[in-house]
Amino acid sequence: MRRNVTRAEYCVIACAEAWRDNGEVLASPMGLIPSVGARLARRTFSPGLLLTDGEALIVGADGATEGWLPYRQHLAMVTGGRRHVMMGASQIDRFGNQNISCIGDWDRPTRQLLGVRGAPVNTLNNPVSYWVPRHSPRVFVERVDMISGVGYDSAAAAGPSASRFHRIPRVVTDLGVFDFATPDRSMRLASLHPGVSADRVRAATGFALVIADEVPETREPTAEELRLIREVIDPSGSREHEVRS
Repeated sequence: MRRNVTRAEYCVIACAEAWRDNGEVLASPMGLIPSVGARLARRTFSPGLLLTDGEALIVGADGATEGWLPYRQHLAMVTGGRRHVMMGASQIDRFGNQNISCIGDWDRPTRQLLGVRGAPVNTLNNPVSYWVPRHSPRVFVERVDMISGVGYDSAAAAGPSASRFHRIPRVVTDLGVFDFATPDRSMRLASLHPGVSADRVRAATGFALVIADEVPETREPTAEELRLIREVIDPSGSREHEVRS
């Protein structure tokens, strides 16, 4: 029987699953729900994950300091592929190209965003997943206005030096989970959060998704996972402010 699981908690589980079987790599979640997900994965099915305080320290599942992560070592982990980032996206297209730099034409943008930041080196050197708390056609666009994070088509066009280590395991939103497990590496609906229909996802996406006739639901958290989320990792319920039920 399904327990009273909120949409935010399904999102936490979907994010946590991005780090399943990753082994001893640095989890770099950007955002509240990805951070809860990474800590949940560390406490349950991915105990080898390395977590940081977001700055310079390796920390344990309880936040206690385990070691120092100087910037030079952090860069070595990135270029060596021993890091799995979950970034945000102001725009993302069907092949996983991501934009966090500007909206509109580069010469005269209508909105200036964060800038490219570390997105290119992240996407070319280690796995990068994405978290989008509000799935809409403004985010899921036919073509991003500027490529910050490299998608599958762009990596392939650039050649083996770009595509060799390039991988986008999943995109998680408030509506479902998406991947690129298709012949042409275009985005596919992998699972729907309970209560969400495929038609709703189609309407909220600015390009044609690959959607099977039968799409599974995002898995339900176990009783122990729910306890950890609610009592240990996020007892204040901050997750419910990012994704409302």
